[in-house]
Amino acid sequence: MLADHDRSQRQPLYRCSPRPETERENIRESTLEGLDTAARKGKHGGRPPVITDDMLHTVLRRRAGGESVEQIQPDLIIPTGKRKGHNPSVASIYRALAEHAKREAYPAIDQAHADFAALQVGEVPGPRPAFPDRASL
Repeated sequence: MLADHDRSQRQPLYRCSPRPETERENIRESTLEGLDTAARKGKHGGRPPVITDDMLHTVLRRRAGGESVEQIQPDLIIPTGKRKGHNPSVASIYRALAEHAKREAYPAIDQAHADFAALQVGEVPGPRPAFPDRASL
């Protein structure tokens, strides 16, 4: 009997409080709106890359010359961010090389990302030349 009485007193309080699902949904919607607004302005989140395009070019050129990543690493300097002026880690260099290899293997992905970004801004991407099919190569 006492349990029924306690439940009836708690129930109106429960109905008045916002439900956690609603709060989470509101937070999610406002976050997505903020990200969408930032994307339209050309902004994106995340940390700046440690390995810049110039550094990657240097690593690729020197690797083609026969040097190891461990030999190249002391000569590279991080240009911006918290670790400005320090050397990037060997792991960061290998990660950048793997990402570069992936972009080279799948060039259409970069174009698809660019097309998607253009659609988000409201631009319609123009026609592209077709990729040659692999049978003709």
